[in-house]
Amino acid sequence: MAHTSSIEQAITLLKQDQLVAIPTETVYGLAANAFSDTAVEKIYQTKNRPANNPLIVHIASKEQLATLAINIPEMAFKLADHFWPGPLTLVLEKAPHISDKITAGKETVAVRMPNHELTLTLLRKLDFPLVAPSANRSNHISPTRPEHVQNSLGDKTPFILDGGPCSKGIESTILGFEDGKPRIYRMGTISKKEIEDVLQCPVEVIKAKDTSVITPGMFKKHYSPTTPFLATNNVAKAMEAHAEKKLGIIYFSSPPGDDTRFQYRTLSLQGDFLEAAANLYGVMHELDGIDLELIIAELLPDEGVGASVNDRLKRASSK
Repeated sequence: MAHTSSIEQAITLLKQDQLVAIPTETVYGLAANAFSDTAVEKIYQTKNRPANNPLIVHIASKEQLATLAINIPEMAFKLADHFWPGPLTLVLEKAPHISDKITAGKETVAVRMPNHELTLTLLRKLDFPLVAPSANRSNHISPTRPEHVQNSLGDKTPFILDGGPCSKGIESTILGFEDGKPRIYRMGTISKKEIEDVLQCPVEVIKAKDTSVITPGMFKKHYSPTTPFLATNNVAKAMEAHAEKKLGIIYFSSPPGDDTRFQYRTLSLQGDFLEAAANLYGVMHELDGIDLELIIAELLPDEGVGASVNDRLKRASSK
């Protein structure tokens, strides 16, 4: 019953062009009516988000895809059939009525169907889709719990539709098409191999460049704590170099250290990439809330979802 009243409250706010923080399987999103430029503009203002960073449109059904995009490749339908609802965003040629505010002036629109029953229920009750970038201030650590939204946005925090912790924990894989060929623009918990297995063809991963922001999540500096952050393959060497500082240490699978001077966290004692991804931002938020001088994070083996976690760690540590 509590969820029903929360959903009704969210519907009322969204219809009034207000923002609502919504849960997804990846991270909490800062949602607005995708068909209202007034509402969309509030996202950019609340997040202090660069105007050249496009937004992802969230839909309730695969059928809605054809109302947002045109000239959709057959491969896109195949991926949607296999992975939706789920953490895959498709970048497609936008329909003429899609606002430039959503696409940052580009001719493409990013769309996904989230896999969270609370938000799917909300989307089904609305007669418009929602744009929803992560519900945090721009470039800060993405939120995977309601309290992360509050901590990041402070007095700008909108109504939060509380769906508990996010199960996947990092943002969606983003895939588009260039000259009919599939391209991954951002790694997520759906791996390159999984996509290649469905499409039965090779898929190229496009490296992020500040100069060419094609889709959300392509800025070099992103997902960053306030505390200085260092991602490395050699944690012991980094600890030695910074031993005089108050350190937070993030291991992939090693047991926490016993040096009481430092704060230790482990992402997955079983060495599970998906568990590490689910725990990543929560651990980063936790350590960022302690009075530390540096957070040192161990890079994962650079394969599968491990590569996606490394992408977030490297961008968090980028200058």
